Amino acid sequence: MNTSDEPSGFAELGLRKELLGALASLGYEEPTPIQRETIPPLLEGRDLVGQAATGTGKTAAFALPILQRIPERGVRAEPIALILVPTRELAVQVSEAIYKYGRDLGARVVPIYGGQPISRQLQALSQGVHVVVATPGRAMDHIARGTLPLANIQIVVLDEADEMLDMGFAEDIEEILKSTPDSRQTVMFSATLPPRINGIAKRHLRDPLKIQIGLGDTKPGKAPLVRQTAYVVQRSHKPAALGRILDIEAPTAAIIFCRTRTEVDQLTETMNGRGYRAEALHGGLTQESRDRVMGRLRAGTTELLVATDVAARGLDIDQLTHVVNYDVPSAPESYVHRIGRVGRAGREGTAITLAEPREQRLLGNIERLTKQKIAIEKVPTVADLRARQIELTLETLRESLQSDDLENYRGVVDALAGEFDLRNVALAAIKLAHAATGAVIDEKEIPDASQRMDRDKGRPDKGRPEKGRPERGGPERGQMSGSGRFEGGDTGRVYIGAGRKDGVRPGDLVGAIANETNLSGREIGPIKVSEHFAIVGVPEGAIDDVIQALKRTTIKGKKATVRRYTE
Repeated sequence: MNTSDEPSGFAELGLRKELLGALASLGYEEPTPIQRETIPPLLEGRDLVGQAATGTGKTAAFALPILQRIPERGVRAEPIALILVPTRELAVQVSEAIYKYGRDLGARVVPIYGGQPISRQLQALSQGVHVVVATPGRAMDHIARGTLPLANIQIVVLDEADEMLDMGFAEDIEEILKSTPDSRQTVMFSATLPPRINGIAKRHLRDPLKIQIGLGDTKPGKAPLVRQTAYVVQRSHKPAALGRILDIEAPTAAIIFCRTRTEVDQLTETMNGRGYRAEALHGGLTQESRDRVMGRLRAGTTELLVATDVAARGLDIDQLTHVVNYDVPSAPESYVHRIGRVGRAGREGTAITLAEPREQRLLGNIERLTKQKIAIEKVPTVADLRARQIELTLETLRESLQSDDLENYRGVVDALAGEFDLRNVALAAIKLAHAATGAVIDEKEIPDASQRMDRDKGRPDKGRPEKGRPERGGPERGQMSGSGRFEGGDTGRVYIGAGRKDGVRPGDLVGAIANETNLSGREIGPIKVSEHFAIVGVPEGAIDDVIQALKRTTIKGKKATVRRYTE
């Protein structure tokens, strides 16, 4: 740790001594690339658009310049900073981080989000705060009530801006920005920079500085910290392939992304049957159940978290060593968000993707966005698995041989030495140790589909298309169009008995569906809002989940009739 005579990299950035003391006590010695590049211009008051994945240290990148503005103790606390985030979890995490960094300054920060009694938030706001971290919907509620004073806001931060837009918060964000002083500083952080982000920047930011920190950016001379690999397997072999791959990888903790709740539940059951401690996380869980699952993961009693994209938004889990895409994400931006959860704080992480042969095109889209190659590897064989299990047994035995209580077992060895050869005694002990590591008997080889893909130069099948699939050139089943909406026969329609007269806007419907199901904003549409009702397109396979979810919630504060739409 640097002493006060030898200022650290953070001291060189011009931060207050109280912040430097807090950072030192937390063990932070050197700023990350995103912190080094963004903190100086933010301290100068520049507007900024930063592209950085989760885990690059962006929370401190905007939190420290905010805390630099905190007035001296004794002055009545009024909100000087508003941070908008997409989810409850991220609101809590950002608030906790700001509290830790600003504790020597007496910084007062409050998270406000849906699902928590508003009375508690009203009390905190009335007592005075410096920083408000809010989800857009709950921020709009407080602005409408007049309980979130914005007159003295000096800086607004949009964190995970692309996620907020995907969840249907675009109109809320526009309204919130219009409600804050024109003189404010505006900062946007996003893992990706789609055109909509640039649109907001043009409308609301003044000559913004653009800073891009790529996936895995580290200090010069170091390799990226996220190892990215893909395995090509037929869908019917995916559960077995995943089990085999995880047996080889031996993750400390992993999150596995699936497309649907049903797939999450089925895969969780499969992985538990294989001997893993797996938990499901999706929109069907209550907040209490969700908190319980996350607590077990952070405590180390759960190894695998099987989740949908929406349910996992905003999660920040230090223990993660692996992220698994059970399906290739249709939107490359989703891949960026997912794998940004590993390779954090200088640690190495692994991103694994299971691709069906027809998903080669999607892998190519991801590579073009990230400008990084995803290595296609062969599914491990039975021999590979056995070799890895022996390797794990060796590691276990080496650790045991270094322990200081071996003498307690000398009597066992002496007793057996008179009856058996000591080499055979050792072999029997190793056999028991090998069984204790959880080694499974897995004699079935899993077909590797990557060879066929290579042979056909990326096309899953030559000649006549598969039954139910269109000829080449037409959209594939469930393929997204350039607008991010599903084309072809995979789109169903939902009737919602609320329309323009009820104040319903397309963004309200996207937000309601994205918040209550595992769908992203890109999968919702087209949307038609009439005077008395609305029709929303959603993937056919998710239509029942969408209907049930909307029946449980309100739209613009009212219960609405929801059913499948027919002509």
